[in-house]
Amino acid sequence: MAIIGIVAIDHNNAIGKDGKLPWHYSADMKFFKETTMGNIVVMGRRTWLTLKGPLKNRTNVVLSRDPEITSNDSIIVMRDVASVIELSKKQDAHLFVIGGAKVYEAFLPDIERWVVTEVPLSVEGADTFMPANFLESFEMYELRQLDENLRVKFYERKPASNSHPGDREAKRGETV
Repeated sequence: MAIIGIVAIDHNNAIGKDGKLPWHYSADMKFFKETTMGNIVVMGRRTWLTLKGPLKNRTNVVLSRDPEITSNDSIIVMRDVASVIELSKKQDAHLFVIGGAKVYEAFLPDIERWVVTEVPLSVEGADTFMPANFLESFEMYELRQLDENLRVKFYERKPASNSHPGDREAKRGETV
C-alpha cells in the first residue's frame, strides 16, 4: 500500500500557528476524514495532543521518542519511521502522514504521493511550515475543487530518471 502525505497549506506553506491548525474549513475536514478513513494515520506527539481523541475508524500511530507517551487502546506509539513503515506493510491499508512538520520531514524520502489542500490565506504569525521543497520530486496528476475557496492537488513521485543508452556507453568507455 502507499505512503501518502496529506496536508493543508496556506499561500506561504504555513501549516500551524501556536500549536494549532490556523483555520477551520468543514469541507477540508470532511475530505480529510473521507480520505483517511479505514487507513493508518501517523502523527507526531504534538499533533496527537491537539486532537480530542483518536481519529475514528483509523489506526492511530504516534511517532515519538518521548518515553512518557505509550501505546494504549487508542494509539500505537512507535519510536522511528522504519517501525511505522514496517507496521503499514503488515496491514492492508494506506499509511497517511498527517503531521506535524517534523513528522512530514522525517517521512519525506518515503512518501510516494501527496494530497495537498490549498487554503486561500496567508496566516499572520504562522510558526510552522512545510519544507519549501517538499513537492520537488513530485508531479500533480489531479486537481479537485472542494468548495469555492478550497482546492486539493494530488501529486505522485516522479519516476526515477533512467539514464539514456548513450550515457551508459560513455560510462563503459571511461572504465575500459
